[in-house]
Amino acid sequence: MTHSADIRFMALALALGRRGLGRTWPNPAVGAVIVKDGAIVGRGWTQPGGRPHAEIEALCRAGSAARGATLYVTLEPCSHHGKSPPCADAVIAAGLARVVSALEDPNAEVAGAGHARLRAAGIAVEVGVGADAARRDHAGHIRRMRDGRPHVTLKLAMSADGKAGAAGRKPAAITGEAARDRVHLMRAHSDAIMIGIGTAVADDPMLTCRLPGMAKNSPVRIVLDSMLRLPLDSRLVRSAHDTPVWVVTGKKAPQEAETILLAHGVAVLRSPRSADPLDLADVLGLLAAKGMTRLMVEGGPTLAGTFIAADLVDEAMLFHGPNPIGPQGVEALAPQAMATLTSRLRRVSSEPVGSDRQDVYERVAGHE
Repeated sequence: MTHSADIRFMALALALGRRGLGRTWPNPAVGAVIVKDGAIVGRGWTQPGGRPHAEIEALCRAGSAARGATLYVTLEPCSHHGKSPPCADAVIAAGLARVVSALEDPNAEVAGAGHARLRAAGIAVEVGVGADAARRDHAGHIRRMRDGRPHVTLKLAMSADGKAGAAGRKPAAITGEAARDRVHLMRAHSDAIMIGIGTAVADDPMLTCRLPGMAKNSPVRIVLDSMLRLPLDSRLVRSAHDTPVWVVTGKKAPQEAETILLAHGVAVLRSPRSADPLDLADVLGLLAAKGMTRLMVEGGPTLAGTFIAADLVDEAMLFHGPNPIGPQGVEALAPQAMATLTSRLRRVSSEPVGSDRQDVYERVAGHE
């Protein structure tokens, strides 16, 4: 197989893997393609809930055609017994001749052991094709394995004069429909979306994915609420039985309020070392322990500034609207917070989205 063919088939595997983003946690959203004599004989991606794994899906579709074929997979096949047998063993049993893997799995239970098992069985293994794209797609899994927390994407919408809302914290339409659709897709690709209690009370948001036919892809909705003030008549609480709502609170929050929220279908997580305010590092560790890998922060300026100050933003999506709000509007970010953000993250793209502009920032090397 030529290198250009390897790149082409890995690109397909990556595209397939992205179908699972936001739906496979705690497992990574992997894609797999099986190719024999230049023809695709099997395709797969990690299924909702994290299993079956992508390799198993592709092998089932390929059947006997997998013998002597090449597997393209976006992450090293697992080598350990979890809730399902190792994918590396299934690859060996299927008689594949070659495996092209984008990345070694940072999971300490795998960490090269899957590739080693394949090589020991006589399978040719090549690692690194499509690695840059795979690192972006698997950023949540990598961050959880290495740092014990989810990958954090901060989303901010700001007017032409840098405001996030009108005077008195009143909501204001900042971006147009195209940008809003992109934000809803970001929600669908996230395991969870987080706001603070201030935004929950002031805006009464739903935080679901409202793209046509994609409501089922809505993320877990998380509210930071150190004293359990989330109103029972809020849209979040009223829809908790349809789309999960988790409230993260402190150890001093009233037990009676927790009992009432639980009765309304809201999960309550107590941060073991936090009171008021909540310690974000502790909160993210708690979420990672629950399996969260990709967290979208969509709260107001206060929560955004807190994440930036704690150096817990891995990626930022800034949407700039074309119109000003005026001097009485609420600042999207304090000047110091914006300076800190742009010193730790570098802008990697800027593009028009309808009448708006989207700037994407990623961590600078050395601020990992």
